[in-house]
Amino acid sequence: MQLNEMLPRVREAVAEAGEAIMAVYNDPATTEVIDKDDKSPLTEADLAANRILVERLKALTPDVPILSEESKQAPWSERKGWKELWVVDPLDGTREFLKRNGEFTVNVALVREHEPVLGVVFAPALNRWYYASIEDGAWRQDEGREPVAIRVGEKQYDRPWQVVGSRSHNTREVEDFVARLGAAEFVAMGSSLKLCLVADGSADIYPRLGPTCEWDTCAAQAVVEAAGGRVVDAETGEPLTYNARAEVLNPWFIVCREPKEDWFTTETG
Repeated sequence: MQLNEMLPRVREAVAEAGEAIMAVYNDPATTEVIDKDDKSPLTEADLAANRILVERLKALTPDVPILSEESKQAPWSERKGWKELWVVDPLDGTREFLKRNGEFTVNVALVREHEPVLGVVFAPALNRWYYASIEDGAWRQDEGREPVAIRVGEKQYDRPWQVVGSRSHNTREVEDFVARLGAAEFVAMGSSLKLCLVADGSADIYPRLGPTCEWDTCAAQAVVEAAGGRVVDAETGEPLTYNARAEVLNPWFIVCREPKEDWFTTETG
C-alpha cells in the first residue's frame, strides 16, 4: 500500500480514537486516574484510544508491528529486527487532558529504516489536524476548513525569536538556551502540538532539553520534516531516529527550520 493510500485510513483510525477520548473528556466525573510506574498519569481515555488504534492498524497492516506507549513493548532482541513499525501515542499530553485545556493529541507514525515516513497528529478537543508523508508533504486542517499545505517559516530577524516550549515540563536548561538566543517571546503549549507549531510557521524553534519518548515525537517529526524543518539531537545536530536503540527515550532535541552550529554546546546537554 502506498503512503497516499494509507494516510486517509490512518486518519480514520485516529478520528475514531479521538471520539473515544472526547467521550471521557466531556464527562470528567468518570475520569479515573492511575499513576504508571514512571509516575505519569493514565486514564481510561488513553486505554480506549489505544485499543482502537492497535485494532485498526493491525487490520490495515497485519505484518507491521506496533510500538505504543500503552501496550506491552516487545523486547529489544525482537524490536531490533523491525525494518518497519507503527509508533503510537494514543493520548499525548495526559496532564493537559486532565487540566481540560485542549492541548493533547493522538499521535500515529509509520517508521521505515528508523525514519518517520508518515505522521498524523490530531488534537480532538481543538478539532485540529496535522498530517504528512514523505510523498505528499505536510498539511494542517482546522475545524470547518479545507486542508492547507504548511511549511516551516524562515526566521524574521526584525522581531524576537518565537519560541514554543512545554506547558508542564519546562526546565532550567530550556530557560538558559532561550536566554542565549537573545530577544525571544515564549509560548507554552502541551503535547506534540509544540513541534507542529514550528511545522506550520507559528513558531521559529522548539528546544526540548528534557526527557521524552519516541512515541511523543515520531508523528510530529514526520510533519516537521515534510514541512521542510528539522528535529535534531541537541548535542550532535543529527536527526532523531526511531527503533534504533534498546531504550525508547529520545535525546534532548531542537526543532527548527535550520539549526545553528553554536546551539550545539555542552550547555544544552
